[in-house]
Amino acid sequence: MSAAATALILAGSRGENDPLCAARNVSHKALIPVCGVPMVARVIGTLADSGRFSRILVAIERPELILAVPDIAQRVARREVQIVEAADSPSRSVLAALDEVAGAWPLLVTTADHPLLTREMIDYLFDEAEKDSDAVAGIVEEAVLSAAYPESKRTYLRFSDIRFSGANLFLLRTAKSAGIVAFWRTVERNRKRPLRLMSALGPVEVLRFVAGRLSLEAALRRLGRQTGARLGVVRLPFAEAAIDVDRLADLDQVERILTQGPADRK
Repeated sequence: MSAAATALILAGSRGENDPLCAARNVSHKALIPVCGVPMVARVIGTLADSGRFSRILVAIERPELILAVPDIAQRVARREVQIVEAADSPSRSVLAALDEVAGAWPLLVTTADHPLLTREMIDYLFDEAEKDSDAVAGIVEEAVLSAAYPESKRTYLRFSDIRFSGANLFLLRTAKSAGIVAFWRTVERNRKRPLRLMSALGPVEVLRFVAGRLSLEAALRRLGRQTGARLGVVRLPFAEAAIDVDRLADLDQVERILTQGPADRK
């Protein structure tokens, strides 16, 4: 396996009023310890150990915060990790990373609050991505997540043919994927509001979505026409891929999983 890809970890702050950060007395969610290790350090370690990436970028507003973590500082010193300044929104940080990548595809985008990320998830996304797609999103079907962790509360997108949660894993494969990221800029504030998210596709699609008649395939075709890019999805068989850390309950759940093992391995 050649380590030719680039990875970007979004570690920027979501604002000063994050109750999770306040509860753990940190400025950035990325720095919250999970079983004693900052979340972002776990994500960096997984990406580095996967063997797929020649560059790992971490986007954060204050690089000194990341460099205060000894393991990360050592990786930066060895040039395994590069700290870049986060923009004022996740989508802008990704657009800046596209310039940084300068045509060296693909670029995997993930988030610092994904401490359950594994090499198996990364491999599955790369291996199953449609070869003619410009961008690919990892998703987890509701049935997969609810069977493993019925107590987990996630935001689901409900199409006529599938209900799924995102996995904070996006594989940008060509220059055309910039159109997808630009579209993301227009909707990212509504990422937890499915109906408002669908409104960006147009009124007809909203009506079909509300009526339960909009399929995921139709939504992807519409999005492709709007952005000039072909977007695909990979249905990940790992329930843990959908579990990020937004609330204290999520943090507790993640620590249980890391301590006791995934649901299918107990």
